[in-house]
This record gives sequence, C-alpha cells and structure tokens, in this order.
Amino acid sequence: MTRVHQTDFSTQQPEAQAAPWFPFAHGDEERPENPGPAPQQGPQAALRLAPARDSVTPGHTPAQASNLTPVAIERLRARREFLHVAAGLSERRKLVVVQARRRAEPRNAAGAGFTATRKVGGSVIRNRARRRLREAVRLILPLHGVAGADYVFIARQDTGAAPWGRLLDDVEIALLSLRRRLAADGAPSPARG
Repeated sequence: MTRVHQTDFSTQQPEAQAAPWFPFAHGDEERPENPGPAPQQGPQAALRLAPARDSVTPGHTPAQASNLTPVAIERLRARREFLHVAAGLSERRKLVVVQARRRAEPRNAAGAGFTATRKVGGSVIRNRARRRLREAVRLILPLHGVAGADYVFIARQDTGAAPWGRLLDDVEIALLSLRRRLAADGAPSPARG
C-alpha cells in the first residue's frame, strides 16, 4: 500500500464534551415543571360506555319497561343450535336479520346467538358488528324476547357503521314482529332427530 492511502490516527482519547442543547421554541417540553403525583398502579375504575342494566333503553318509557318481565339470556354456541333456529321464523331489517324458533323443552330463558358472514367485511369489521349486536341484544332482548325461544342475530354490511339508535330500532322492531309471530304460532316446534 502506498503512503497516500494511510492515515495517522491519534492514540490519545479526546476530551469528553457535553452534547449540544438547544431549547425548544416554547421552553423545554420534555417534562412539566410540576408533574404532580404519579398515576396509581393497578386496576382503575372503569368508565361506563353503556347504560346500566336497570336503566331504560332509548325509545322506551319507564311505564313500558315496568310492565314487562325481563327474560334471562343464554348464549347459543353449538352449530346444531344455530341450525335449529335457522329452520324457524325470520325477520329481515336493513341492519340485522333475526331468526327465532321455540325450543321443544320449556325453559325460562331466551337463547341468543350472533353471527357475521364474510360478506360483512374483514375480521375487524365482523367483530365490531358482532359486538354491537351483542350490546343491542343485551339491552333489548330482556324486554321483548320470548322465554323458551332461541334467537340468532345475523349482522349485515351496515351493522358495524350504522348509528347506534338506528341499530337499536331495527333489533327492537324485528323482536316485536317475531314475538307476535311466535305467539300466533302457539305450541313449541317439535324436536328434529
């Protein structure tokens, strides 16, 4: 190698220098002057996103809510339960399709199942639609459901993005219509084997 490509390096360490510091235009905003107490660790009180269970849903007067005895809700989870309900009555609305069918064996609760097909959208949109349906059903099914009947709530494309009041109205109207039709049907449907 020639002398041109070689470099001389100093063997002495350079003196330590402080990093340059430039103040921000509005002062040093890294930390507030008086930060106050540190936030507490552990679980914090939850903020209420939905009204309490004992409150009245929109569109209902307290007199209407007190005349009805609330129906307990049980979740449908097995495929055979969904297929059983699919063979029953159906009510279609713009934001939701509700299927209903009486159970052969009597019970004091209404069953509720939720589904959203891939036509609704991707997984995030489907999950949001199902969450909204679950909350709407939690509020409305105890007031308008029939004990001993199972319901399946099927999300539609606009379920995830529609205004909340409109979704509640569609679920309520569908449940009222199915309640009349189930009452007219009378006897429970026979069990299929």
